Amino acid sequence: MKWISIAAAVVLAGCGIIYNSPRVAQGTDASGINVAVVPVTPSTLAEANASPYKPRALPAAFHTTTGGPRAGRSAPTLPEPPYRPETRPAGLELRVPPPAPETPYRIGVEDELRLAVPQSGSTAAELAGLLAKATARQGYRVQDDGTISIPDVGRVHVAGLTLAEAEDAIFDKLVAAGVNPVFSLEVSDFRSQRVTIGGAVGKPAVVPITLSPLRLVEALNAAGGIQLADDEYASIRIFRNGRLYQIPVRDYYARAELQNLRLKDRDSIFVDTDFDVEKAAAYFEQQIRLSSLRHQERVQALSELTAEMDFRRRQLDEVRGLFMGQLELDAVERDYVYLAGEVGKQTRIALPFGRRATLADALYADGGGFRIETGDARQVYVLRGAGDAAEPGRVTAWQLDLSNIGNMVLATRFELRPNDIVFVAEQPVTRWSRVIKQLSPSLILSTI
Repeated sequence: MKWISIAAAVVLAGCGIIYNSPRVAQGTDASGINVAVVPVTPSTLAEANASPYKPRALPAAFHTTTGGPRAGRSAPTLPEPPYRPETRPAGLELRVPPPAPETPYRIGVEDELRLAVPQSGSTAAELAGLLAKATARQGYRVQDDGTISIPDVGRVHVAGLTLAEAEDAIFDKLVAAGVNPVFSLEVSDFRSQRVTIGGAVGKPAVVPITLSPLRLVEALNAAGGIQLADDEYASIRIFRNGRLYQIPVRDYYARAELQNLRLKDRDSIFVDTDFDVEKAAAYFEQQIRLSSLRHQERVQALSELTAEMDFRRRQLDEVRGLFMGQLELDAVERDYVYLAGEVGKQTRIALPFGRRATLADALYADGGGFRIETGDARQVYVLRGAGDAAEPGRVTAWQLDLSNIGNMVLATRFELRPNDIVFVAEQPVTRWSRVIKQLSPSLILSTI
């Protein structure tokens, strides 16, 4: 009697009389749903992916950076970034500053001048007091008004003059004072013109410009030379007159004209060793703040720029935070696909923002996949309703046969659309096993 009951249960299960499980049936059923089963092959894959679909986009706040100052802003020109920090450059761009004019040295404020006279004749006697005082003061310092003060002679304006022009001016003053104008003039201490060097050098320094033109190689050597472990993406940045120029280190070593580049007063040189421009920005900001003792408006402009960028950054963070909160509360309109049948977990999966998901993504999202022991690998379906409102009952069942695992390549190329249903059918033996499992209590009781 027991064996007769078991045999009857197996037959009834195969007929779908006492056990019904989801399956894909081709044709039109009583509800009017017309299912067309189409195998997924390399030739039909293009047809499946041809249906129009544009993934939902992230809010604009996720594609926006704080940027720079707004147009029309009244502020001094700030250094331009050599490349965008988000993108690793394929190669560093060479931007050489324009050649500095070949002009003679001009005396400036804070330079120290020294007069020298012959040690014989009446000239030495006439200038004895002048020499004694000059020796005691270690020369004549050019004052803020551009003059030097010579005892018994008066003030002589020398700032902005070459040595020859300064000698002429002092000569005229000595003659006017009745002093024999036999003398020589030299700059004993150069302080008015200088170049700053920082970054990956032996010792950051301030190098004065003297009577001889200051070359880039001389300035770097005066700062201890370039100190780099890898020069592939290293660069020498020169900040001049509010603009940023860049010389890749490899180009610098390979080209003599770059090494002999003539520097100008107030040039700032920074040897950068990586892609992060924050160090260079900090260095230039430091130079701007140092010069702000004479140009306070630059500090104010820099402060306004920083405040503006901080404000924009807070705005972006707030918009992004609100969106993430809405996303967590499921308050954002999303596109979904659904997993059903013999899968690791029957659930819905949100389609990603800004890109298209594939069947393989859905099958293996969050470590899911279909259940090999119960699922029929030959019957993996993607059920897709008709996009035409005139045919609401038409459903296309794209069938992928994964009994040949090579077809998994097609799963990685099969694009999903909103409201697709990914369904894995059960194996026939699974259906029989479940019928027997559900009937086994009754069979056991029937034998008692």
